[in-house]
Amino acid sequence: MSNHDYSFETQLLHNQYKFDPATGGVSVPVQYASTYHQPSVDKFGKYDYSRSLNPTREAVEEIIAGLEGGTRGFAFSSGMAAISTAFLLLSQGDHVVVTEDVYGGTFRMVSQVLTRFGIEHTFVDMTDLAAVKEAVRPNTKLFYAETPSNPLMKVTDIQAISDIAKEHGALTFVDNTFMTPYLQRPLELGADIVLHSATKFLGGHSDTVSGLAVVKDEELGNRLYSLQNAFGAVLGVQDAWLVMRGIKTLSVRMQQSQENAIKIANFLKDHPLVKKVHYPGFEDHPQYEIHKKQSYGPGAVLSFELESEQLLKDFVNNVKLPVFAVSLGAVESILSYPTKMSHAAMPAEEREKRGISGSLLRLSVGLESADDMIKDFAESLRVSSAHASHQGGIR
Repeated sequence: MSNHDYSFETQLLHNQYKFDPATGGVSVPVQYASTYHQPSVDKFGKYDYSRSLNPTREAVEEIIAGLEGGTRGFAFSSGMAAISTAFLLLSQGDHVVVTEDVYGGTFRMVSQVLTRFGIEHTFVDMTDLAAVKEAVRPNTKLFYAETPSNPLMKVTDIQAISDIAKEHGALTFVDNTFMTPYLQRPLELGADIVLHSATKFLGGHSDTVSGLAVVKDEELGNRLYSLQNAFGAVLGVQDAWLVMRGIKTLSVRMQQSQENAIKIANFLKDHPLVKKVHYPGFEDHPQYEIHKKQSYGPGAVLSFELESEQLLKDFVNNVKLPVFAVSLGAVESILSYPTKMSHAAMPAEEREKRGISGSLLRLSVGLESADDMIKDFAESLRVSSAHASHQGGIR
């Protein structure tokens, strides 16, 4: 019985790295060596220098490749290192079509760095396939999707975008950070490269910064490996080990966080001080059916808009359980303010154009009791509303 005959949950634990063949240790050894002794001038071993290949990093790379259904995986020093290195597959004069409400770091890379090297871009609402087709130019070489998008949770039809890309001989990259391979596998839907900030749900414990990429095609894998080796932003061995440890509990963490997120999203949706909740688990979400078709659940991230910026400030000051911080995908719930955190790199007019308002909060739901979170949110909104009324009403 091969590993792929097992369910995803079993594959998280039962792969070729289940135990160390040399010692039987039920953990991947952390190999700190930077360089490796070679047998002779004429005969070199598999490892020569750890930027090129390290056995600990190799383990996490092979594990993520298996989980995403790809041919080869790559581990980088951050999610942005993975994304930026993948962008280096492009050349001067190429054009990329990008999801408009993409993560701020990706926006910065595309708009401030790639442009300096003569790589053009068009931001587009990828939920609108007609607009995507209209954005295509003769030099379009890449379609870059993030689904659900950050922070408005818009859903891109991965299969449809991949088909458009293939018609034009272009590649499709998908940032799968929010969903993870537990809930969505873009390579099975036609994507060429799937990308992760493994800092988030894959690592899952707010204790490592790391990025992963997986390719479907072997030749593309060789090209990406060459760039990884040349650029050198590889994942350190301790972080590789932490990501592997996090991956072992991915299914139970995602399942619990998602259950909690559904409860909290429903509470927020019914609250009079909440203008709008963005969550692909709602049947009235504009792309509900597409998300349901291409994923196994709505995930554990949502965003919501409060009645005013002042109410938002008071709410953040009063709420007790979630950490108010950058990042997401951890065992603890994390509340973020996209305007000044994840999307601070995006100019204000660009944020406003995309609907990322000053009264929007993003919530990554963790493993706390959903009932405790709801009580905390309800009390914080009550106190914040009373404070706003005392100040002269919610404006």
